Amino acid sequence: MLTLPNILTLSRIFAVPLLVWLMWWPGWAAGYLAGWVVYSLMGITDYFDGYLARSRGMVSKLGQFLDPIADKIMIAAVIVVLVANHDVAGLHVIAALVILLREIAVSGLREFLGGLRVSIPVSRLAKWKTTLQIVSLGSLILAGGLPGWLIPGTALNLPQVVGLMTLWGAAVLTVITGWDYLRIGLKHMD
Repeated sequence: MLTLPNILTLSRIFAVPLLVWLMWWPGWAAGYLAGWVVYSLMGITDYFDGYLARSRGMVSKLGQFLDPIADKIMIAAVIVVLVANHDVAGLHVIAALVILLREIAVSGLREFLGGLRVSIPVSRLAKWKTTLQIVSLGSLILAGGLPGWLIPGTALNLPQVVGLMTLWGAAVLTVITGWDYLRIGLKHMD
């Protein structure tokens, strides 16, 4: 059970409180920069836990269970803190909420279908959604750490602009992939 891939996955879960603590105070640029480093390391471990598990034949039921949970905990925690600190504000909160609600709904759907022994494979589009989500939230964390990194000739923070644009891209893909999963799930419901 305590294989290297599983330890990497568990490290992501245990790193979430540290990440939240570093981002807790709006305007604390050093905290956001440190949070960005932690977030980036979490993303790297997410890649390597899956890679190692597959390449070394260490895929386990515990890993298959924990990996998506670790991802959802990290994404949800970052979204909540970014919204609470007004790093994501106004209409952009809708995109964040769409992502958060889809994560919860798909988790519930997977749990329901798991009881029926039906699995939903992760689509290529869902992987793009996850990539945009990770880039978006990482950019928004970085924006808090680099408040003076402006687009030349404007008052716009470059990482924040990238983060908000990719947040909306992720939200659109979230709706599309969420609908795909729901459509598959509805076939197995009475």
